[in-house]
Amino acid sequence: MKQFLTVYGAEPDGVWAAPGRVNLIGEHTDYNDGFVLPFALPQRTVVAASRVDTPEWTVWSEQADERITFDLSEHVSGWGAYVAGVVWALREAGHQVPGARMAITSDVPLGAGLSSSAALESAVLTALVDLGGLDLPVDQRPRLAQRAENEYAGIPTGIMDQSASIRCRAGHALFLDCRSLEVEHIPFDVAAAGLAVLIVDTKAPHRHVTSEYAARRATCEEAARALDVQALRDATLSMVSGLADPVQRRRARHVVTEDQRVLDTVELLRQGRVREIGPLMTASHASMRDDFEITVPEVDTAVEGALSGGAYGARMTGGGFGGCVLALVDADATDKVAATVASAFADRGFTPPEPFVAVPGPGATRL
Repeated sequence: MKQFLTVYGAEPDGVWAAPGRVNLIGEHTDYNDGFVLPFALPQRTVVAASRVDTPEWTVWSEQADERITFDLSEHVSGWGAYVAGVVWALREAGHQVPGARMAITSDVPLGAGLSSSAALESAVLTALVDLGGLDLPVDQRPRLAQRAENEYAGIPTGIMDQSASIRCRAGHALFLDCRSLEVEHIPFDVAAAGLAVLIVDTKAPHRHVTSEYAARRATCEEAARALDVQALRDATLSMVSGLADPVQRRRARHVVTEDQRVLDTVELLRQGRVREIGPLMTASHASMRDDFEITVPEVDTAVEGALSGGAYGARMTGGGFGGCVLALVDADATDKVAATVASAFADRGFTPPEPFVAVPGPGATRL
């Protein structure tokens, strides 16, 4: 990476990359011990790094246009928390983390619900593990990256984002059981089926996402306690219908039905019936809109526009309150669907959306 040479005056020891992710289906199920089905985006965060002999870390970010240095004697805030958090989590797990100089660049859109933070954590983690020759199997890495985000950066995310960024394979979606952390790589070759996944970045600013995300998680935990189950993954619809609190009832109904939609989607993909997952995607969006109440007008408009433009299914992806929509479309119809969404946005006076086609890519790797 030429930026490393510019910043530090030397070549790096190596270059590592980790992708953003889009969740095909399974929203807000991960922290409820449920099922998710993300795939890795071609957009990646790239970390060039070199080892240094002192327990100190210097990091330059192209996006922030800033260089910081830390040694964990004080808490790091801002974007640097995601880097320092990885160092902290590795040390907390007993690993001898090498000091390092790093330069970071990324084309994962920020604030779009495509998990730019997990891409950063996963790229830094992969680099430090390799630089230090650390004994950390790949299947154990997502939990450490998640701990960095939860306990150091203070963001209460589930395990899906880091799992996708680290463990995905090209041409596949990652079927993850968030309780056991078992994974199955599900073939998702949309091009072979004459299809494409169109991502629409709605450019909607995230509204209250941190506080509302935490509130949804707390309500799910309260519902699980009221039902006397370990997590909502263990609940049934008949159990949920008996919840006295109407908000708990709606939130739990989304989780229970969303888990089933993930399982149904996986079964269809195993059979190669890719087009038939469309209605499940659309039903997922309706559930997020009506029961989990995490959509905003821009994402609802994007879904409606995609469906009216001929998409087989469409849904918001990510934690909610803004971000991106994905739509399953015919491969030769991406421009038409994107134009229909853009027209719907113009009619509503929204900021023009930014569409792109996503092809499932690989997880974190050394380049």
